[in-house]
Amino acid sequence: MSYKTIEFSLSDGVATIALNRPEVMNALDSRMRAEIAEAMNSLPAEARCAVLTGNGRAFCSGQDLTDAQSAIDLEATLRNEYEPMLWSIRKARVPVICAVNGVAAGAGANLALAADVVIATQSAVFLQAFTKIGLIPDAGGTYILPRKVGMARAAGMMLFADKITADQAADWGMIWESVPDGEFASVIAARARHLASGPTAAFLAVREALAESATNDMAAQLQVEARLQGALGKSHDFGEGVQAFLQKRAPQFTGR
Repeated sequence: MSYKTIEFSLSDGVATIALNRPEVMNALDSRMRAEIAEAMNSLPAEARCAVLTGNGRAFCSGQDLTDAQSAIDLEATLRNEYEPMLWSIRKARVPVICAVNGVAAGAGANLALAADVVIATQSAVFLQAFTKIGLIPDAGGTYILPRKVGMARAAGMMLFADKITADQAADWGMIWESVPDGEFASVIAARARHLASGPTAAFLAVREALAESATNDMAAQLQVEARLQGALGKSHDFGEGVQAFLQKRAPQFTGR
Protein backbone atom coordinates (compact mmCIF):
# COMPACT_ATOMS: atom_id res chain seq x y z
CA MET A 1 0.00 0.00 0.00
CA SER A 2 1.35 3.42 -0.95
CA TYR A 3 1.23 6.41 1.40
CA LYS A 4 2.29 10.03 0.90
CA THR A 5 2.44 11.39 4.47
CA ILE A 6 3.51 8.34 6.45
CA GLU A 7 5.97 5.50 6.02
CA PHE A 8 4.84 1.96 6.78
CA SER A 9 7.10 -1.03 7.38
CA LEU A 10 6.73 -4.51 8.84
CA SER A 11 9.52 -6.57 10.37
CA ASP A 12 9.38 -9.57 12.71
CA GLY A 13 5.78 -8.91 13.64
CA VAL A 14 6.32 -5.20 14.34
CA ALA A 15 4.42 -2.74 12.14
CA THR A 16 6.01 0.72 12.19
CA ILE A 17 4.02 3.77 11.14
CA ALA A 18 6.27 6.82 10.88
CA LEU A 19 4.80 10.28 10.35
CA ASN A 20 6.69 11.57 7.34
CA ARG A 21 6.32 15.32 6.89
CA PRO A 22 9.59 16.31 8.60
CA GLU A 23 9.75 19.64 6.77
CA VAL A 24 6.74 20.80 8.86
CA MET A 25 7.63 18.80 11.99
CA ASN A 26 5.06 16.16 11.00
CA ALA A 27 2.12 18.54 11.35
CA LEU A 28 -1.22 16.82 10.87
CA ASP A 29 -3.14 17.60 7.71
CA SER A 30 -6.25 15.88 6.36
CA ARG A 31 -4.30 13.35 4.33
CA MET A 32 -2.02 12.35 7.20
CA ARG A 33 -4.96 11.80 9.54
CA ALA A 34 -6.64 9.59 6.93
CA GLU A 35 -3.44 7.64 6.25
CA ILE A 36 -2.75 6.99 9.94
CA ALA A 37 -6.28 5.62 10.33
CA GLU A 38 -5.99 3.53 7.17
CA ALA A 39 -2.65 2.05 8.22
CA MET A 40 -3.88 1.20 11.71
CA ASN A 41 -7.13 -0.28 10.44
CA SER A 42 -5.46 -2.44 7.80
CA LEU A 43 -2.52 -3.90 9.70
CA PRO A 44 -1.37 -7.12 8.01
CA ALA A 45 -2.12 -10.43 9.68
CA GLU A 46 1.56 -10.90 10.56
CA ALA A 47 1.62 -7.74 12.70
CA ARG A 48 1.48 -8.37 16.44
CA CYS A 49 2.60 -4.93 17.63
CA ALA A 50 2.45 -1.45 16.12
CA VAL A 51 4.89 1.40 16.70
CA LEU A 52 3.80 4.95 15.90
CA THR A 53 6.69 7.41 15.59
CA GLY A 54 7.91 10.38 13.57
CA ASN A 55 10.64 11.02 11.03
CA GLY A 56 12.97 13.96 11.58
CA ARG A 57 13.39 16.02 14.73
CA ALA A 58 9.74 16.03 15.84
CA PHE A 59 7.13 13.44 16.59
CA CYS A 60 4.25 15.73 15.66
CA SER A 61 3.77 19.48 16.00
CA GLY A 62 -0.03 19.20 15.98
CA GLN A 63 -2.56 20.54 13.51
CA ASP A 64 -1.09 21.95 10.30
CA LEU A 65 -2.27 25.56 10.59
CA THR A 66 -1.68 26.10 6.87
CA ASP A 67 -4.29 23.44 6.06
CA ALA A 68 -7.05 25.96 5.40
CA GLN A 69 -9.67 23.35 4.60
CA SER A 70 -9.42 21.89 8.11
CA ALA A 71 -9.99 25.31 9.69
CA ILE A 72 -13.26 26.03 7.88
CA ASP A 73 -15.27 23.93 10.33
CA LEU A 74 -13.25 22.73 13.32
CA GLU A 75 -16.10 20.67 14.72
CA ALA A 76 -16.50 18.77 11.46
CA THR A 77 -12.74 18.23 11.20
CA LEU A 78 -12.62 16.77 14.70
CA ARG A 79 -15.63 14.53 14.15
CA ASN A 80 -14.80 13.35 10.64
CA GLU A 81 -10.99 13.21 10.66
CA TYR A 82 -9.54 13.24 14.17
CA GLU A 83 -12.02 10.82 15.75
CA PRO A 84 -11.48 8.03 13.17
CA MET A 85 -7.71 8.44 13.55
CA LEU A 86 -7.84 8.25 17.35
CA TRP A 87 -10.20 5.27 17.40
CA SER A 88 -7.97 3.43 14.93
CA ILE A 89 -5.25 3.57 17.59
CA ARG A 90 -7.41 2.99 20.65
CA LYS A 91 -9.06 -0.04 19.00
CA ALA A 92 -6.10 -1.39 17.04
CA ARG A 93 -6.07 -5.18 16.89
CA VAL A 94 -2.54 -5.22 18.35
CA PRO A 95 -0.90 -3.29 21.20
CA VAL A 96 0.41 0.12 20.12
CA ILE A 97 3.59 1.82 21.30
CA CYS A 98 4.05 5.50 20.58
CA ALA A 99 7.76 6.22 20.24
CA VAL A 100 7.98 9.98 20.78
CA ASN A 101 11.22 10.92 19.05
CA GLY A 102 10.95 14.70 19.54
CA VAL A 103 8.48 17.47 20.23
CA ALA A 104 4.84 16.39 20.63
CA ALA A 105 2.67 19.51 20.63
CA GLY A 106 -1.04 20.21 20.53
CA ALA A 107 -2.92 17.43 18.80
CA GLY A 108 0.43 15.70 18.34
CA ALA A 109 0.80 15.32 22.10
CA ASN A 110 -2.68 13.87 22.41
CA LEU A 111 -2.16 11.62 19.41
CA ALA A 112 0.80 10.13 21.29
CA LEU A 113 -1.24 9.64 24.47
CA ALA A 114 -3.84 7.60 22.57
CA ALA A 115 -1.37 4.70 22.32
CA ASP A 116 -1.28 1.85 24.83
CA VAL A 117 2.26 2.72 25.89
CA VAL A 118 4.21 5.94 25.33
CA ILE A 119 8.01 5.92 25.38
CA ALA A 120 9.86 9.18 24.74
CA THR A 121 13.41 10.09 24.01
CA GLN A 122 14.83 12.23 26.82
CA SER A 123 15.11 15.36 24.68
CA ALA A 124 11.41 15.21 23.71
CA VAL A 125 8.87 17.65 25.12
CA PHE A 126 5.08 17.60 25.40
CA LEU A 127 3.08 20.78 24.96
CA GLN A 128 -0.65 21.45 25.23
CA ALA A 129 -0.35 24.48 22.97
CA PHE A 130 -4.03 25.06 22.19
CA THR A 131 -4.70 28.15 24.32
CA LYS A 132 -1.85 29.91 22.54
CA ILE A 133 -4.20 30.20 19.55
CA GLY A 134 -7.43 30.57 21.50
CA LEU A 135 -8.63 26.96 21.49
CA ILE A 136 -9.13 24.15 23.99
CA PRO A 137 -7.20 20.88 23.88
CA ASP A 138 -8.79 18.35 21.56
CA ALA A 139 -7.85 15.01 19.98
CA GLY A 140 -8.91 13.36 23.22
CA GLY A 141 -6.66 15.46 25.43
CA THR A 142 -9.33 16.59 27.89
CA TYR A 143 -10.28 12.93 28.43
CA ILE A 144 -6.92 11.18 28.48
CA LEU A 145 -4.66 13.69 30.21
CA PRO A 146 -6.58 14.15 33.51
CA ARG A 147 -6.79 10.39 33.85
CA LYS A 148 -3.04 10.10 33.50
CA VAL A 149 -1.73 13.03 35.55
CA GLY A 150 -4.70 14.22 37.61
CA MET A 151 -6.92 17.26 37.25
CA ALA A 152 -4.52 19.84 38.73
CA ARG A 153 -1.61 18.99 36.44
CA ALA A 154 -3.86 18.63 33.40
CA ALA A 155 -5.39 22.04 34.03
CA GLY A 156 -1.98 23.65 34.49
CA MET A 157 -0.65 22.12 31.29
CA MET A 158 -3.68 23.30 29.36
CA LEU A 159 -3.98 26.81 30.81
CA PHE A 160 -0.30 27.77 30.88
CA ALA A 161 0.79 25.74 27.83
CA ASP A 162 4.16 25.07 29.45
CA LYS A 163 6.59 22.58 27.92
CA ILE A 164 6.75 19.31 29.84
CA THR A 165 10.01 17.40 29.49
CA ALA A 166 10.06 13.67 28.86
CA ASP A 167 11.55 13.08 32.31
CA GLN A 168 8.78 15.15 33.91
CA ALA A 169 6.15 13.33 31.87
CA ALA A 170 7.49 9.99 33.10
CA ASP A 171 7.60 11.21 36.72
CA TRP A 172 3.97 12.33 36.45
CA GLY A 173 2.81 9.03 34.97
CA MET A 174 1.88 10.66 31.68
CA ILE A 175 4.14 8.28 29.75
CA TRP A 176 5.72 4.93 30.54
CA GLU A 177 9.38 5.94 30.32
CA SER A 178 11.90 8.55 29.23
CA VAL A 179 14.95 7.07 27.54
CA PRO A 180 18.38 8.65 26.89
CA ASP A 181 18.56 9.74 23.27
CA GLY A 182 21.40 7.37 22.44
CA GLU A 183 19.46 4.37 23.72
CA PHE A 184 16.07 5.30 22.29
CA ALA A 185 16.12 3.19 19.12
CA SER A 186 17.32 0.04 20.88
CA VAL A 187 14.81 0.41 23.72
CA ILE A 188 11.91 0.88 21.31
CA ALA A 189 13.04 -2.17 19.32
CA ALA A 190 13.26 -4.30 22.47
CA ARG A 191 9.87 -3.16 23.79
CA ALA A 192 8.25 -3.79 20.41
CA ARG A 193 9.80 -7.27 20.18
CA HIS A 194 8.45 -8.08 23.64
CA LEU A 195 4.91 -7.19 22.62
CA ALA A 196 5.18 -8.81 19.18
CA SER A 197 6.23 -12.13 20.72
CA GLY A 198 3.74 -12.02 23.59
CA PRO A 199 0.15 -13.14 24.23
CA THR A 200 -1.71 -10.66 22.02
CA ALA A 201 -5.17 -11.54 23.32
CA ALA A 202 -4.04 -10.92 26.90
CA PHE A 203 -2.53 -7.56 25.93
CA LEU A 204 -5.77 -6.47 24.30
CA ALA A 205 -7.76 -7.68 27.30
CA VAL A 206 -5.56 -5.52 29.54
CA ARG A 207 -6.47 -2.55 27.33
CA GLU A 208 -10.17 -3.38 27.57
CA ALA A 209 -10.08 -3.87 31.34
CA LEU A 210 -8.27 -0.60 31.93
CA ALA A 211 -10.69 1.29 29.69
CA GLU A 212 -13.70 -0.08 31.53
CA SER A 213 -12.15 0.62 34.94
CA ALA A 214 -12.34 4.37 34.24
CA THR A 215 -16.09 4.38 34.88
CA ASN A 216 -16.78 1.13 36.75
CA ASP A 217 -17.16 0.63 40.46
CA MET A 218 -15.38 -2.31 42.10
CA ALA A 219 -18.28 -4.72 41.67
CA ALA A 220 -18.62 -3.98 37.97
CA GLN A 221 -14.88 -4.23 37.42
CA LEU A 222 -14.73 -7.63 39.10
CA GLN A 223 -17.29 -8.79 36.55
CA VAL A 224 -15.15 -7.44 33.73
CA GLU A 225 -12.09 -9.28 35.08
CA ALA A 226 -14.02 -12.56 35.40
CA ARG A 227 -15.39 -12.30 31.86
CA LEU A 228 -12.03 -11.49 30.27
CA GLN A 229 -10.12 -14.03 32.34
CA GLY A 230 -12.64 -16.71 31.48
CA ALA A 231 -12.07 -16.15 27.78
CA LEU A 232 -8.29 -16.04 28.14
CA GLY A 233 -8.33 -19.23 30.17
CA LYS A 234 -9.54 -21.05 27.03
CA SER A 235 -6.81 -19.60 24.82
CA HIS A 236 -3.85 -21.38 23.27
CA ASP A 237 -1.46 -18.89 24.85
CA PHE A 238 -2.69 -19.59 28.38
CA GLY A 239 -2.08 -23.30 27.90
CA GLU A 240 1.34 -22.59 26.43
CA GLY A 241 2.20 -20.21 29.25
CA VAL A 242 1.34 -22.79 31.92
CA GLN A 243 3.27 -25.55 30.14
CA ALA A 244 6.29 -23.30 29.70
CA PHE A 245 6.22 -22.41 33.39
CA LEU A 246 6.01 -26.05 34.46
CA GLN A 247 8.74 -27.05 32.02
CA LYS A 248 10.94 -24.10 33.03
CA ARG A 249 11.31 -22.77 29.48
CA ALA A 250 10.43 -19.60 27.62
CA PRO A 251 6.86 -19.63 26.28
CA GLN A 252 6.23 -19.58 22.54
CA PHE A 253 3.10 -17.47 22.25
CA THR A 254 1.19 -17.35 19.00
CA GLY A 255 -1.24 -14.54 19.78
CA ARG A 256 -4.20 -16.97 19.92
